[in-house]
Amino acid sequence: MKPFRHWKTLGLFLLTVAGICEARAQSDYPNQTVRIVVDSAAGSANDATARILADKLSKMWGQQVLTLNQPGAGGGISARVASQSSADGYTLYLPATSPFLALPGAPGVAPNLPIELPRDFVPVSFVLQQPLFIGASHKSGIVSIAQLLEIAKQKPGEITYAATGRGRLTHLTMELLQARTGVKFQLVPYSGGPAQAMNDVMSGRVHLILDAYAGLAAALKGDLIKGLADTSLERLPGFENLPTVAETVPNFFVGAWNVMLAPIGTPDSIVRKVNADLRMALDDPEVRSRFQGNGAFVKYMTPEEVTRFVQSEQRTWRPILEQLNREITK
Repeated sequence: MKPFRHWKTLGLFLLTVAGICEARAQSDYPNQTVRIVVDSAAGSANDATARILADKLSKMWGQQVLTLNQPGAGGGISARVASQSSADGYTLYLPATSPFLALPGAPGVAPNLPIELPRDFVPVSFVLQQPLFIGASHKSGIVSIAQLLEIAKQKPGEITYAATGRGRLTHLTMELLQARTGVKFQLVPYSGGPAQAMNDVMSGRVHLILDAYAGLAAALKGDLIKGLADTSLERLPGFENLPTVAETVPNFFVGAWNVMLAPIGTPDSIVRKVNADLRMALDDPEVRSRFQGNGAFVKYMTPEEVTRFVQSEQRTWRPILEQLNREITK
């Protein structure tokens, strides 16, 4: 029996050493570059959010935090890249809202979507919520939501709008507006985000464009497009001169949101540390000011609360997605 006891003791010793090494590695986290995978192109609202966070976390951690833009397939490419990364905390994932809201099996939806929590990723933290902004080409002559709806009623399907791809939140927002008002618009998808679409909007080839404020800020500030409204329920601080869609279509609200995720298997101690550090970052007045300047508002959640929030949003949007799919497959 002595040899058995010897090997059993040795095994326990090795497990203990491994546990100590793992705990030490986690307590030292991060001790190398961290990357945040983003599902949107550079210059998009989601990219702007990631870069603000990366800048703040780099300063807090004393390690470089980089953003990795992986647009395409409605968020499917970024989801695959993030999910296949090492579960060591050195790859985090900041998707937009849309990859969570894709309808399984619908035309054009990547096979690895929608993202389901906690099946596909470890929830880390809620980051922010933000309404979408609607801008119009000056050449369209459209200056208000009321006028837009009146023209759309007279010319069904002739008003075009640029959105960040079929099935993305920008697309779903206009589908919801159509459902609420009985009008019909024509989607023009741009996988490269608002930067790719802006020339077409300014030239008048496309009438409207939707995105979070960060994606449209330069064009709005430079009066390259006309700001029509945002999708909040009440006028936003700092944007008091911009009407809301709800002022014309009562109770109309759409809010994009961002949550931070990590690959399945990421140690819980690292998840909790990133959650706590993100809370500190989001509480920083400078960070809050930068986000508010983009029409976005930070909000803290535990990992468990993130899962419940996402599941609730999916239940809210599923009827719109199912109706959209029925129309596409007719």
